[in-house]
Amino acid sequence: MRIAVDAFGSDNAPFPEIEGAVHAIKEDLCESVILVGDEPRIRTELQKFFFNEKRIGIVHAPGRISMEDAASSSIRSKSDSSLVKTIELHKQGLADAAVSAGNTGAVMAASLLIYGRIKGVQRPAIAVSFPTQKHPEVILDVGANVDCSAEHLVQFAHLGRLYFEFFWGAKKPRISLLNIGEESAKGNSITKVAHKLLAADPGLNFTGNIEGKDVLKGITDVVVCDGFVGNVMLKTIEGAAISIFEILKEQFNKDWVAKIGALLSYPGYAYMKKKLDHTEYGGALLVGLNGISVVSHGRSNAKAMKNAINFAARITQSGFVSHAKDYFERL
Repeated sequence: MRIAVDAFGSDNAPFPEIEGAVHAIKEDLCESVILVGDEPRIRTELQKFFFNEKRIGIVHAPGRISMEDAASSSIRSKSDSSLVKTIELHKQGLADAAVSAGNTGAVMAASLLIYGRIKGVQRPAIAVSFPTQKHPEVILDVGANVDCSAEHLVQFAHLGRLYFEFFWGAKKPRISLLNIGEESAKGNSITKVAHKLLAADPGLNFTGNIEGKDVLKGITDVVVCDGFVGNVMLKTIEGAAISIFEILKEQFNKDWVAKIGALLSYPGYAYMKKKLDHTEYGGALLVGLNGISVVSHGRSNAKAMKNAINFAARITQSGFVSHAKDYFERL
């Protein structure tokens, strides 16, 4: 697998991208990585590492799309940017997938413009694998579509089903609709209609509504919602996890009794931190497109970028996009 990486996407670029690429090729899930960005600077940073030089290539791209740039206009005005060039490499067949920790809106807009949608898909979505008490859970949409119709939510359910089946290897995943109550009569007009459509769809294993308090319990496999709700929920959970760890850290440093308690509880603390650590999953997948784009956090470190690259390689190997095309043609 050849994975193209936007080397100037993250907040601390290009350091996490370059170090992550070096670690990724050493784990052998991908054959090679193509780093896209300012070539002289990338070569300078690569000199700090020991690696097989044949497995990391460089494509020069002088421009950069920042987090503050407007998504739609920047991909046209900055066609020489590392983000756009990364996605074009995949479209041209020179890479099997694209990875970026840059401006999420720009990654989405560029991917949609360059790859196009899968025939039959009305709107692409951002799908993220999220840790729960039992197993990873796929949540979509988490930011691509702020306003959705009930029909869009049904399509997200089908995309989420395919993603879960081909990436996690589980047949007939349980699908739930994120709502303010478990009863079918709860929610706004869109979620009420969506509930009826999902329940009547024979191609989906719909288990009903799920409330926000149950998302982390692992009682379902795919959670469907619009991009506004999904993005707020995702960032709230991430923020809560960070706050909990900061509070624990503060308490553990209070006195010598607390430090002894911290030492005794460290295995459990370390396990919980790893389980809720977003860097373990690397990034989110843009589903519904004729290509593979993985979006990582802007604050990604080298570990997160390595896992995003490996995630892109596994998605490519799963054949998700080709199966999605066949599925929606039949649908």
